[in-house]
Amino acid sequence: MSRGRPREFDRTDALNKAMKLFWQKGYTATSMNDLYATMGIKSPSLYAAFGSKEDLYDEVLQHYEECVAPHIWGGMESEPSPKKAIAQWLERSAETLTRSDLPHGCMVTLSAVASEGHERLGARVQQLRNSGYELLKARLSEAQQCGELPPSTDIDALTRLYVSIQQGMSIQARDGASRETLLGIARMAMGLWPA
Repeated sequence: MSRGRPREFDRTDALNKAMKLFWQKGYTATSMNDLYATMGIKSPSLYAAFGSKEDLYDEVLQHYEECVAPHIWGGMESEPSPKKAIAQWLERSAETLTRSDLPHGCMVTLSAVASEGHERLGARVQQLRNSGYELLKARLSEAQQCGELPPSTDIDALTRLYVSIQQGMSIQARDGASRETLLGIARMAMGLWPA
């Protein structure tokens, strides 16, 4: 016995299209008509599959974390040397933030949903940013414990410095900075590592 018509679209492909649109235009500037046209899904099907625009954005953030973020953060925990892990993270950021098949910059860094009055989504974006901060701080604390950083290093300040540099790279990428330019920033940032 049939359970109704099957969905006429590939969910992952639809999420990829929605992700790129939200990433490029931002949440508020992306209209439902934009989403219908870009995703190739009509209104009833989109609502049936994803719920509201807010629910779709939330799922897109999850999709971003699963599909794009590992290109930046992959290896951060597995690389034995914390210093090398952070250098690689900055270099991977330069490469990923300027990929030709994706909007430039980081979707999470560039998101302004909180300031646009969307509290639930703003909290979700902040949680994603905080998880990156905590991972970086853990590796810097480890660097201090294993002697790659001096005992006197202010780990919180150094974490915020490197997060600020990486977030700045995202804005630079959105404004057209090349991969080579960002790689130069990444290498110079490692020159700030306390001796």
